[in-house]
Amino acid sequence: MAGVNMQELEKIEIEEDFASMFEQYEKKENEKVSQGEIVAIEGNCVIIAVPGEKKEGNISIEEIKDSEGNLFFKVGELLPIVITGKKNEQPIVSYKKAIRKEKIAKYIKDLGENYKDKIIEGVVIRKNKGGYIVESDGIEFFMPKFGAAFKDGSKVEGKSIKACIVNVKPEEDSIIISRKRLFEIENSTKKDAIDNLLKQEGILEGKVKKITSFGMFVDVNGVEGLVHYTEISYKGPVNPSKLYKEEDVVPIKVLSYDKEKRRLALSIKETTEDPWREIEKELEVGDAIKVTVSNIEPYGVFVDLGNDIEGFLHISEISWNKNIQNPEEFLKTGQEIDVEVIEINTKERRLRVSLKNLLDKPFDKFAKKYKEGDILKGCVATLTDFGAFIKLDNIDGLLHNEDAYWNKNEKCKDLMKVGEEIEVKIAKIDRKKERISLTRRGIIASPVEEFAKKYSIDSEISGIVRDIKDFGIFIKIDDEVDALIRNEDLPPLKKEEIQVGDSINGVISLLDCANNKIRVSIKRLEKQKEKAKLKNFNDNVDNKMTLGDIIKDRIS
Repeated sequence: MAGVNMQELEKIEIEEDFASMFEQYEKKENEKVSQGEIVAIEGNCVIIAVPGEKKEGNISIEEIKDSEGNLFFKVGELLPIVITGKKNEQPIVSYKKAIRKEKIAKYIKDLGENYKDKIIEGVVIRKNKGGYIVESDGIEFFMPKFGAAFKDGSKVEGKSIKACIVNVKPEEDSIIISRKRLFEIENSTKKDAIDNLLKQEGILEGKVKKITSFGMFVDVNGVEGLVHYTEISYKGPVNPSKLYKEEDVVPIKVLSYDKEKRRLALSIKETTEDPWREIEKELEVGDAIKVTVSNIEPYGVFVDLGNDIEGFLHISEISWNKNIQNPEEFLKTGQEIDVEVIEINTKERRLRVSLKNLLDKPFDKFAKKYKEGDILKGCVATLTDFGAFIKLDNIDGLLHNEDAYWNKNEKCKDLMKVGEEIEVKIAKIDRKKERISLTRRGIIASPVEEFAKKYSIDSEISGIVRDIKDFGIFIKIDDEVDALIRNEDLPPLKKEEIQVGDSINGVISLLDCANNKIRVSIKRLEKQKEKAKLKNFNDNVDNKMTLGDIIKDRIS
């Protein structure tokens, strides 16, 4: 092996490997093109006289038909054939293989000497022990396994590929191709192109090649890079398919290249001035600006400031009405509105605005229009365990259970329905806390009010002890209303001797219809009885003296 360097040795080994693998594909050294004569056509069989052979060969009539069924040749005409073997001394011939060999021979001749690394595009038509057969424009190419760069076990038949021509063997009508070599060339070319791109700081032009949900693949000077969807606009993440289509030419700036992942990062937004810098200088919290509704979501609205910046209008900032279910009830895409800036964060690229801040507060309007004690109609908006919220002129007022019914056991959620119209009275307007308290007292008659139609102060009544408290006892009168007897009004009865269920007599000492309160006094009843006795005694004494005086006068 003296005089042979390692590169030459490697070349010899590769060429020998190519030859051995191609021999496994098809042995072609004895397959030479010759001219045969059509002597007969019998059904689907074409009988051919083969030069130098005792017996005639035959082929299927389909081999000499075009796509429309027309014959290329007639009886007596010559056609190119290849003898691929013999059976019982009868030659096995093929017209298609002869045409294919002629095509390959012509292709090899046209390639000339400078065939190295020429790129072809073809389809993998079949696999053999040594590699794969790739067809391109009717020419078959051989691609050895080690040059294919396919994953083990992957199905490649029918797959379109690109590969480089690495060797040509005219004597075998064989052309050897390699995908691996193509990748090496592309990687080398791509590396040079990327190195060149990274040196350029200006704005470049790119062509959109593919659009995905996460961004766009753009070709820049033959190198494909990714414009992530966050690098398209200063508005933030956008849907690239709404802004661009494939083959669009776009301005591009190179951001970086990840050597490990072999990814080129590109940007479109970096080719323009950052509008957030302008915002930082010219806009302040509290400013009122005109914007356009660009997108509506269930949780809020995105608004366009007109300079590639979007602000966010949260659903809670659309209206003073706290019951908004969907922003589309108030706003439409494309609508121009005035809003107030409530937050600017240029570092986080966040701008929040408010629509309701530029609208009159419903509470202020309500407080100007109504006063405490006014009676008006409202609609039940929400029912809770403690009462109901009543909608009054776009503001909610609170009606507690104890202010809605005189009976302490009755609750709004049990007796009212959402959407029901009811009449209420304004009990309190709290301007500091912006709250409206409502009541129905004074609108619906209290039980005491009805009771007062039958009884008055000092009326004597009888009741049954219902409850005993530290401050007094409650009695039930006529099974309708409760009355309180305070401790100081119990004498001459002793509280410790009184039991629930006892019957007690007293007189009414208080009738408070507005607050549904009745007070009874036993002490007062006793005083009334004493007064009555004294009056009766005095009346009797006066009558006796008058009678004596009369008798005395008559005797004298």
